[in-house]
Amino acid sequence: MSDNVVKDKHWKKAEHRTKVLSALPEQLGPGDVADAMEALGVSRATVFRLLKRYREDQRTSSMLPRPKGPRSVMQPLEPEIETIVRHHFTRLYATRRKPTVTRFWREIAADCRMEGLPAPSIRRLGRWLEEQDQADLMRRRDGKSKSEPVFLATPGGLTAPNALDIVQIDHTKVDVTVVDPVTRLAVGRPTLTVAIDVNTRMALGFYLSLEPPSLTAVALCLTHAVMDKGAWLAARGIANAWPVRGIPKLIHVDNGAEFHAHAFERACSEYGIELAYRPPGTPRFGGHIERLIGTMMGAVHLLPGSHFSNIYERGDLDSEAEAAMTLRELEVYLALEITGAYHARVHKALDLPPQAVWNMAFNEKEPRLPQDPRQFLIDFLPGEERVLQRDGLHLFHIRYWANELRWLMGRSARKVMIKYDPRDLSMVFVKTEDGIIEARSADLTRPSITLWEHRAARRALREAGRKVVDEDLIFSTILAQRSLVDEAQRTTKAIRRQRNRRSHLPSQKMIDITPEPAAQERLATNRGEGGKPLKLPYYEVEEWDDD
Repeated sequence: MSDNVVKDKHWKKAEHRTKVLSALPEQLGPGDVADAMEALGVSRATVFRLLKRYREDQRTSSMLPRPKGPRSVMQPLEPEIETIVRHHFTRLYATRRKPTVTRFWREIAADCRMEGLPAPSIRRLGRWLEEQDQADLMRRRDGKSKSEPVFLATPGGLTAPNALDIVQIDHTKVDVTVVDPVTRLAVGRPTLTVAIDVNTRMALGFYLSLEPPSLTAVALCLTHAVMDKGAWLAARGIANAWPVRGIPKLIHVDNGAEFHAHAFERACSEYGIELAYRPPGTPRFGGHIERLIGTMMGAVHLLPGSHFSNIYERGDLDSEAEAAMTLRELEVYLALEITGAYHARVHKALDLPPQAVWNMAFNEKEPRLPQDPRQFLIDFLPGEERVLQRDGLHLFHIRYWANELRWLMGRSARKVMIKYDPRDLSMVFVKTEDGIIEARSADLTRPSITLWEHRAARRALREAGRKVVDEDLIFSTILAQRSLVDEAQRTTKAIRRQRNRRSHLPSQKMIDITPEPAAQERLATNRGEGGKPLKLPYYEVEEWDDD
């Protein structure tokens, strides 16, 4: 009540000022100023100040009374906070990584908290950034001038009344190059497969690999989403909680071939999961997963080896040369970003952190879980149907056998379903009415190989003109290829080490060993004093093996 009275009182005063000032002529005379002073009850200086404000704005609200005292201006940061802000401005914000202001503020807030200092607000930090040299900042962040790209908004169109009602899964090429863990040389950009719960916005799980999108990536991502993640986090030294788990009611995906695979559709039906596909060419229908992927890519843009979102942002940065993180290190980084940042921040669409919404959803009930986690993964793996022959099962020109297969001999001539993990072809899973039978390579001396190694070996054989596939030759080819790669790595390392050893040597000789003129003449004619043949000593040089 009192606030309304005050506001009405101020507004009436503003209306009175407007009425008096609007009646004043363009050229003021002494009598005009005196009349205005009397009507408004203010000094001469105040009349001119109010008149200037009114003629610049021409609105009644410009005549509202202003608080007494000096106007509020931005106070300078405390010296200790200014030091932290400057440090992150130089090392993070004003660099080619181009983080957002929010990310810039988080890094500063984390350091302020460690030092026991109050963190500046993000609005205060934005005003601080506006005071910096914008031309220099753009030059340091962009490297060189570039045109401004145009982006299209992709709002989500799905709503889920409860947690795990709708889960979206999608793939993306990660905007960063990873390196080999041994040689630390660049090996390429990995593929991220990630799942999100539409209702709570929780990231349910993900899978990272160097292979293109596949049914295996979907199976491993979905298994990671459904299962408890305690052991997975502990194996990677992550202390953050990731409480999400459970079988979804519906999975919403795009029209990728892996999502239309028979094995995927059958496995979803097996566990009572409905499938829904986006209309072709409409990524906006996957807005929730697209925004999560965008958040994850915004985080990796801070890493060495980042490619950024497009060529405009990357400029002339050599991402391959700056790459430094392995696939496992990137996996841990993404897990920390999800569990320690994304889940704990207030989501704009929820007005709560996703983890808080998830906890409320499953406060008194448990999500639906598979009875056998191993069976769940196997059901979603790719598979092939094969006839059980007398010598076992044949898949990818490799023979598999298990003693339990003897009981299937002669039962039926029907084909059996064989599930396989492309990451390891040393074992396959045979689905029977009584459960799963593990069948291993009939030759136990065979090394574990991947499906991609197997295909590469077959391509090499075809290029060599081999018409008949030979199992022994496939494995010997793979071993030879591995040996070649290992030898190349050792040789490259030895050469780099020799070059580094020689790099400290001066370009000129340290000791002058040039013979005297007379000695030079004797050496040239191979004759000693008196014309006798010159015998030179023979030295054996021992060669050192760097390895």
